[in-house]
Amino acid sequence: MSGIVGQVLLVAVLAVPTVGAAVVVALRHDRAARLVGTVAAGLTLLATLPLVAGRDDSGVGTDSTPAVRPWHQVDLPWVPGLDLRFHLGVDGISWPLVVLTALLTLLCCGYTLGRVPSGGSGRALVALLLLVEVGILGTFLALDLVLFFVFFEVVLLPMYAIIAGWGGPDRHRAARKFALYTLFGSVLLLVGVLVVVTTAGTADVVALTGGTGLSRGPQLAAFTLLALAFAVKSPLWPLHSWLPDAHTQAPTVGSVILAGVLLKMGTYGLIRIAVGVAPEGADWAAPVLGVLAVAAILVGSLVCLVQTELKRLIAYSSVGHMGFVLLGVATLTGTGLQAALIGNVAHGIITGLLFFLAGAVKDRAHTGDLVDLSGLRETAPRLAGVLGFAAVASLGLPGLAGFWGEAFAVVAAVRVGGPLWLTLAVLAALGGALTAAYLLRLLRQVTHGRPSPAVASVRPGVAGVELVTWAPLVLLTLAVGLAPILVLGVAHAPVDALLAGLP
Repeated sequence: MSGIVGQVLLVAVLAVPTVGAAVVVALRHDRAARLVGTVAAGLTLLATLPLVAGRDDSGVGTDSTPAVRPWHQVDLPWVPGLDLRFHLGVDGISWPLVVLTALLTLLCCGYTLGRVPSGGSGRALVALLLLVEVGILGTFLALDLVLFFVFFEVVLLPMYAIIAGWGGPDRHRAARKFALYTLFGSVLLLVGVLVVVTTAGTADVVALTGGTGLSRGPQLAAFTLLALAFAVKSPLWPLHSWLPDAHTQAPTVGSVILAGVLLKMGTYGLIRIAVGVAPEGADWAAPVLGVLAVAAILVGSLVCLVQTELKRLIAYSSVGHMGFVLLGVATLTGTGLQAALIGNVAHGIITGLLFFLAGAVKDRAHTGDLVDLSGLRETAPRLAGVLGFAAVASLGLPGLAGFWGEAFAVVAAVRVGGPLWLTLAVLAALGGALTAAYLLRLLRQVTHGRPSPAVASVRPGVAGVELVTWAPLVLLTLAVGLAPILVLGVAHAPVDALLAGLP
């Protein structure tokens, strides 16, 4: 693929959903607007797929090439007086997340064609979903620190509006909590970015990766600030308490975007920005990050064992699953970073599917209380079957997508060695066993036994829009589980280049 075509596609990935959101707002007819928004999301997905065609990892990270070598990039003056540039690029670390974001946004927009949650117009909801997509995609593509911060912040207001406008009965409190935690993280991120830019004299991520221009002191300060900011978004225990409320109160499509890709902004930022720009700081803080990651795994799993609400259980499961991703990052090894990257993608696919299914169950039974949801397989066997598939994928069954990231995060910790990391590996493996326990408990309570009064009235059929929405995620769960090379193959060279800059 020529360089010009790649540049056009990069711009299109951001321009199409932006224009789509504007057109959706301008249209008066609600269903037509939702259809236009879905088409815009579909075109965005189509623009992301060919980006891999320009892949060229030869020489990445060698002495003659920078540690970040994008397959395609757009680099234009943005604020010349401050030497800020509109610098976008994509490589094997960001591309899987770009595609995942575009896919989940398309599925959420398509889902609104059949089901619009109460609280507002479907047109406004789709426009907000497209704006959230712009912010998330821009975060994954930005190669200028200030531009990264701007896109990181674009997500806040649209997601706040989605939760507050179309969420559950306690949606306003959940939306405020989401906004306050996110703003706290944003302040830390802004200070961290300023420390890096003022010290190094540049905001270019390509030039900064490997710690270029930063001595040890500024790297320690920058990594602390950046890691805390990204920990809020990931979320890392104990900064996770906004997540269960936001997930529980958000509408189905909001929960899918939150779990599927918004959390990945934190883990991606930790890898690309915090570790890349401040490698000495990452090496210094790795043991603390590892301890907190394992704490997240155990806390999330233990809370899930006693959780009684369906969406809240899935939300807390995300705390545990993202703990495995952060443990992989904390090891600062090739195996660990690869585990984190495939864990990111797998979590987005599987948890997105779980939240779609949780929404379907609540729409039919009008409750999310587990004690009121028994016997689903008797009245809705297809829905119960897909829920069972998603649950065993989430618990890390070999052959499905959830296995690779969690298993190899533990392997990476073992390979680092030493009393601390071996202890963390054992505790993380225990957390994996607890994950299986609470997901099997979920299936036993929801799908087995006599149908409860709420479930007895559930019809066995599955709507066409639900099948179309669920099918891609089921197929991807199988594809990534059976062929992890789909993710690991494109990320191998960029990860090795990133590791070359570590002390």
